[in-house]
Amino acid sequence: MIADPEPFLRGLFRAAVAAADPGLAVPNFLPAKPAGRVVVVGAGKASARMAQAVEAAWGPCEGIVIVPYGGALPTQGIEIVEARHPVPDAAGEAAAGRVLDLVSGLGEGDLALCLISGGGSALMAAPGEGLTLTDKQAVNEALLSSGAAIDEMNCLRKHLSRIKGGRLTVAAWPARTVTLTISDVPGDDPAIIASGPTVADPTTATEARAIAARYHLALSDAVAAYLQTPAAETPDPSHPAFAAAECHLIATPQMALAAAAATARAEGVTPLILGDALEGEAAELGIVLAGIARAAVTHGHPVTGPAVLLSGGETTVTVRGGAGRGGRNSECLLSFGLHAPEGVSAIACDTDGIDGSEDNAGALWVPRVAAHKAEARKYLEAHDAYSFFEKAGGLVVSGPTHTNVNDFRAVYIPG
Repeated sequence: MIADPEPFLRGLFRAAVAAADPGLAVPNFLPAKPAGRVVVVGAGKASARMAQAVEAAWGPCEGIVIVPYGGALPTQGIEIVEARHPVPDAAGEAAAGRVLDLVSGLGEGDLALCLISGGGSALMAAPGEGLTLTDKQAVNEALLSSGAAIDEMNCLRKHLSRIKGGRLTVAAWPARTVTLTISDVPGDDPAIIASGPTVADPTTATEARAIAARYHLALSDAVAAYLQTPAAETPDPSHPAFAAAECHLIATPQMALAAAAATARAEGVTPLILGDALEGEAAELGIVLAGIARAAVTHGHPVTGPAVLLSGGETTVTVRGGAGRGGRNSECLLSFGLHAPEGVSAIACDTDGIDGSEDNAGALWVPRVAAHKAEARKYLEAHDAYSFFEKAGGLVVSGPTHTNVNDFRAVYIPG
């Protein structure tokens, strides 16, 4: 029996994040350093920590890595550039151009080592020829509030870019490309992670146009016209650049959940992993998780307490009115709390330490927060979960974790 669920739940989150530490994972996948020129490039919330791990093994390296503001770490030679996320800015655009210039100077016998993690799609912004950063920003903002799944978002992003959808690998050819990637997407598909800048893309511009139509995105005339041009198509997977490319998945959401499960067992709590790829509307998933918790409390199914239900994946939030603050994890947990049985506690956080665009990783639903349950619905309807948890004392603020294996959720069922 856990006397106080809060430190237990926070401990599970810490264990999940620690399991995805790039410092531990990168050395296991580094190739032998070649005799030719080596450049290290990349983007994402884990990329600075990945760069540190590379230089710990290889010494100072030439390169550029793009991370969110506040995510820089000291390195020996690799330049760390900070840029905006989740909507790109001029700093990310300029850095992406420098990345392309850097790899374009490589030749046969050289190596482009690419460090890719979640968040890289917005951070490494290189609009297609004739498009502007403003065009890209408008598309990103529309996607973020549309309810589109991450694979749909990144399909459209790929077809508006000069660097995504395998174009970085083509730019580096005939040099060899090796990618180390950390998954933040359901299914762990490298072609979706950060919009797959080094991976052959199976999608088409026709699919990108269909996604824009499905979510009623108001595309500018320039974007709509660009999607009709041959330039919008990503490189053919048969391009010889991909034959010389390697991609290694070095950390995944399942690894994080397994670590949390081991921590729970050590505390005498039975873990049940519901899945590492749960998707859908955040508020709806909250209702589902509350229903499973109720069945466990009432019927001892699918598990009897003391137990913890663990899950990962990436939910979405479709904004339908309201101008509140909060990310998908906070919204999921607020919905969960509205429907959960008394005595059940939970945590929902983004493993990168930032839930949406706020300063919290996520939130906790524990007894002191549940005492404010009567107010929860109005905050949920306004998409203002951050304000609710701020008032109730339930915010989890970890700061950037320098990794990213997507959402982490744990629901504690007492015995």
